[in-house]
Amino acid sequence: MHATANDFRAENQALKTLLDPLTDAQFDQPTLFKGWTINDILRHLHFWNRAAYLQVSDEAELERLLGRVFSLTDPGGMRTIERELFGGLSGRALLDEWFGFAKQLAASFAEIDPKLRLKWAGPSMSARSSLTARQMETWAHGQAAFDALGVTRMNTDRIRNIVQLGANTFAWTFRVNGLPLPKTMPHLSLTAPSGEVWSFGEPDPDNAITGSAEAFCQVVTQVRNFADVDLKTVGETAATWMAKAQCFAGPPEAPPAPGYRKRVARA
Repeated sequence: MHATANDFRAENQALKTLLDPLTDAQFDQPTLFKGWTINDILRHLHFWNRAAYLQVSDEAELERLLGRVFSLTDPGGMRTIERELFGGLSGRALLDEWFGFAKQLAASFAEIDPKLRLKWAGPSMSARSSLTARQMETWAHGQAAFDALGVTRMNTDRIRNIVQLGANTFAWTFRVNGLPLPKTMPHLSLTAPSGEVWSFGEPDPDNAITGSAEAFCQVVTQVRNFADVDLKTVGETAATWMAKAQCFAGPPEAPPAPGYRKRVARA
């Protein structure tokens, strides 16, 4: 688990480095992710980091917290809960609180069995999968901040964890959308930030996805529409997967419209 914890720490550090120069007022800047502000993003990440910490520290409190989430009927209710839980914390104070707790979460997971089954909002999950999901969500929501601030993100090979999560949730994408599950996942041949080629699944010239690992991560986390990235698909299964890919839990979500989620140009 130490390697997974280190990747999670590094993902948080990359986002903190981006946000460190901001003034308190700039944290209220809206992003292209559902109009969430940077404050909204940090509160959301902090809330679910705390929930993940309760997986290993206080399962009864986790159940209470999840019960409150499950009782929501207003789509905007989560933002209200997150603001209330943190007492309206915002700006640089929120940044420091989120980052400090993320380091605590990484430390708590680094020392446990990666196969340990942990309670969660859906089915139980392994400790490794739980922390990988926290890295994925930090990376995905962080992209909205990079875009809003007009900064090109420089990825590293730690995104392999997100690629793996994307591959592992192939079947989930079809199930959550009520579609028949194909017999075989498309073969993935993805170029890592380092230039290494990562392959997943059995080679099949009629059922394949090729391109950059970054683009694959962007599609499965729904931070970009498939039409806006450099991935190439062969076969109906690959095309359907990339059109609806969703590596996160919850009801089916539609990806952003083509051309909508993008880096904002700065003068």
